[in-house]
Amino acid sequence: MEYFRYRNNALYCENVSISRIVKEIGTPCYIYSYNAFIEQFQRLKKAFTAVNPLICFALKANDDLAVIKTMLKQGAGCDIVSGGELHKALKIKADPKKIVFASVGKTDPEINAALKAGILFFNVESRPELERIDRLAKKAKKRAGVALRINPDIKAPTHDRIVTGTLEKKFGLDLATAKTVLRQRDRYPNVEISGIHMHIGSQITVVKPYVDALKRVIRFLDELTREKIYLQYFDMGGGFGIDYGDKQTVTIEQFAKAILPLLKETGLNIILEPGRFLTGNAGIFVIETLYIKDNGVKKFVIVDAGMNDFPRPSLYNAYHAIIPVKKTSTQKDVFDVVGPICESGDFFAKDRRMPVVQPGDLLALKSAGAYCHVMASNYNVRGRAPEVMVRGNTFEIIRKRETINDLMRGEQIPEFL
Repeated sequence: MEYFRYRNNALYCENVSISRIVKEIGTPCYIYSYNAFIEQFQRLKKAFTAVNPLICFALKANDDLAVIKTMLKQGAGCDIVSGGELHKALKIKADPKKIVFASVGKTDPEINAALKAGILFFNVESRPELERIDRLAKKAKKRAGVALRINPDIKAPTHDRIVTGTLEKKFGLDLATAKTVLRQRDRYPNVEISGIHMHIGSQITVVKPYVDALKRVIRFLDELTREKIYLQYFDMGGGFGIDYGDKQTVTIEQFAKAILPLLKETGLNIILEPGRFLTGNAGIFVIETLYIKDNGVKKFVIVDAGMNDFPRPSLYNAYHAIIPVKKTSTQKDVFDVVGPICESGDFFAKDRRMPVVQPGDLLALKSAGAYCHVMASNYNVRGRAPEVMVRGNTFEIIRKRETINDLMRGEQIPEFL
């Protein structure tokens, strides 16, 4: 996270001090580096340049219009999983022919909206879904582009809740079913099955699962070729892990070196769907210390944000490095860093050795650019935190802090009360 550095013991994002931003917008807040987004995109593009992939940014990682627009200006397409994400992509004029649509539970309105937009293809996850798309495409007098999401039954070494490539999970078609569908593709005259798609999980920090999955894909493609079934695209998904500071991960260059020969061997046009890799380390979450509590068994740093603002530690026991916004003490101790929510699961760190802080001190949680704000909620009637993007010497709010009026909008008391 080189765009977040200390200068004279004060933390900066690019050329703007974090304290300056907090003074204007308060805490808690998310702060993103524009140039970190750009650097990661270009790094990924360079690593895989040999196969000239279409890079479709996974909106589920960070769906801010400003972040999506940043990726589009670099030439990215969009990997979407809902009608809402489609609406956002189209609002900022994403090229529909660079949009791919996953999700195991696409609804009629979502499918119809995507057909109307003319997206590149749906990543189809079941035979019933394919039948529904075919039926709706006929009604709309469209021919729908489709890729079959195959499940290679490869388990990636990541948290079980973000493993997606085994047959114990809800995602994709087993290889036998996918082959049957391709053999019977004439049964679906209103769709064009032009590719296959896979996604084996998220936050994958080793190469082997990709190699194993791709070898299985190549064998599958060879079997199709022998039956004279030809495809145009291979969408290999995303899942490339980032450095959260708790364990080693291979670099994107090492990923590419290992899997480029296999991608070339497919002979197909390659699509990548990175999300976390592009945005994860481009953001921090800034919180304020409220109280220091010592109950004789543990010491707690109690802060002004909770699991509703930043759910990854509670959901996945995920590690995020925590650093002071101002280095004021060299003394360290062991604390649980916790929030105000009425749940024991409301924590950011447990038994963390960290600098001693005082009430009023600011802390920054690193690697907060992916799967953080997008997963936030209003639990305990708490408005979601604002988001800021920094570019060079300037910063702008890209999402305002929610107010109590925002939270109550749409509510009404029935007349019988």
